[in-house]
Amino acid sequence: MNNRYFDANSPKVVAVVGFYMSAALVMVFVNKAVLNGSPDLPLLFLLLQLLIAVLLLHVAAMFITRVEIPKLDLETAKKLTPVVLVNIIGLIFNTLCLRDVEASFFQIARGLVLPLTIVVFSAHTRTLPSVRVGIAAGIVAIGFLLGVAPSATVPTHAAPSGLSLFYGVLSSLFIAFHAVLIKSSLPYCNNSTIQLAYWTNLGSAAFLFPFVLLHREISTLEDLIHDSNWDGQVFLWGSIVTGIFGFLLCIAGLLSIKVTSPITHMFSSALKSVIQTLLGVWLFKDIMTVNRAGSILVIMIGTIFYTWVKSLEAAPPPRKDVDLEAIGNRKRKEDSDDGDGEVTVVFGVPEEDEKV
Repeated sequence: MNNRYFDANSPKVVAVVGFYMSAALVMVFVNKAVLNGSPDLPLLFLLLQLLIAVLLLHVAAMFITRVEIPKLDLETAKKLTPVVLVNIIGLIFNTLCLRDVEASFFQIARGLVLPLTIVVFSAHTRTLPSVRVGIAAGIVAIGFLLGVAPSATVPTHAAPSGLSLFYGVLSSLFIAFHAVLIKSSLPYCNNSTIQLAYWTNLGSAAFLFPFVLLHREISTLEDLIHDSNWDGQVFLWGSIVTGIFGFLLCIAGLLSIKVTSPITHMFSSALKSVIQTLLGVWLFKDIMTVNRAGSILVIMIGTIFYTWVKSLEAAPPPRKDVDLEAIGNRKRKEDSDDGDGEVTVVFGVPEEDEKV
């Protein structure tokens, strides 16, 4: 691999990978802490994150020339409606899944992201994936089935419900749809991932707000405020922290494209999965069985194998002086797969999107 793309000894690579992993882990565990403390406010929690993301984009645009706020017009909004709807539906199922399962089990519940993305992309393009890509998808699917299989060693209170697993599968499916829609939506935003992120967050907030009202979460919040047993500080600060770290994850993704390779990114994601599991057991006293540990390991092996296969199937292009912000994430989607998707990463371009 061209060392202009990847220098394993570069302190910059270590810094970017560490930045990405730290931001991603904070997102998962702060989200989980808030949802544990306020399980009846999932949609309001997600809405606040989206609004914070929009606000931070406006602030960033004041100081960073690469961050450009798009001009809002009805015609563009209509064209972007499909990707916005798919994004917010996926985020809702994401949030509900994390609320109802243990933090260490979340990556298992979301384990079908890669196989479903391969299936959706193949159906969309009417092409068949290579045999090795199919094997990678099969390995990941086996890992998922191993993790969700009933186990007598898991206490009843820690066993995931059928509904929570359903949320996880639907979340994975909508991320797969998003992987296809994101490519056709970028041209409507001047091929700018930042502009698309702005449209996605603002549009998602607009679509989500009526459902927050219908779900009566505003009145639920009022009731909780008068409940002396409810810790509103966790909800407030958790919303702010996850909103900020969602913004940082977007930046981390762009930096990762610039100074790391898809293989580096995938191995950092695998390491993050291990750390996430250990932290879940330590912080939330999650149950870790042989089945669950084996499931996470198999999913990681399948995902890493997929990344290796894709690196062989597509030779790295020559480095060019191009606008990273404009095409960076699109290139990343064609070459790599993160395989875990950070809960409410509110910048609209899920880590799992890829060309298969």
